[in-house]
Amino acid sequence: MQITRSSVATMIPPGEWFTGAVFVDTIAAPSEGSRLSAHNVHFAPGARAAWHTHPNGQTIYITEGVGLAQRRGGPIEVIRPGDRVFFEPGEEHWHGAAPDRFMVHVAMAEVDDEGNSVAWGEPVTDEEYGQQPE
Repeated sequence: MQITRSSVATMIPPGEWFTGAVFVDTIAAPSEGSRLSAHNVHFAPGARAAWHTHPNGQTIYITEGVGLAQRRGGPIEVIRPGDRVFFEPGEEHWHGAAPDRFMVHVAMAEVDDEGNSVAWGEPVTDEEYGQQPE
C-alpha cells in the first residue's frame, strides 16, 4: 500500500491542449506497477480540449455540470453527471463544458510503453464547437 498525500498543485495546462479556462488536479500518475493516469479536470463554460487520441483509450466520468463530447465525424453529445464515456484507442475526439455551464470530469487512461497517455491535435474551432448537439 502506498499513500500519496495531496501536495501537487492544481495545474493550468498548456494553451495548445485546451481552449478556455481549464484546471487539472492529478489523481493518479503512472509509477512502477501501474500504468494508470487519472485527473480531475475542471472546465469553465465554453472551455474544451483540442482534438486528441489516446493509445490505450480513455474513460471520462462526469461528476458536475453539463458537458459536450464528440468523436471525429460523429455528432456532438451532451454529457451529464454520472455519465461515463469511453473513447476507443486511437479514436480522435474532444470533450469540454457546455457554452453556459461548468463541467468537471475524471479522466482515466493507461500510458503506452513510452509513458504517453495522449496525442494532442489541433484546437476545436468555434464552428465545430457551435454545432447543435443531438
